[in-house]
Amino acid sequence: MQKFTKEMVDDYADKLLIGLTPEENKMVLDEFEIIDQTIDIINEIPDIEKVEPMTHALDDFDYELREDVAEESESIDHLLANCDDYNGRQVEVPRVVG
Repeated sequence: MQKFTKEMVDDYADKLLIGLTPEENKMVLDEFEIIDQTIDIINEIPDIEKVEPMTHALDDFDYELREDVAEESESIDHLLANCDDYNGRQVEVPRVVG
């Protein structure tokens, strides 16, 4: 299995536009090392490939859907009263990506 390297983490961070400091890069690599060790332990469980996948951690998971009922919503003017800047019905926010 291929291990993550400092260069790989930096490359992924650059692609995600989240530059990392050397300390942050080390923290990510340390976390991946813990994940790798945990996966290695799981892979050592005898007959793990015979275990059926689960959709929920609890076998007796039960859910109940509520009735879809239309309710009165807040007026746009009331909701926009908390906004610093808006144009018509759209909230304007500062640009964060170049």
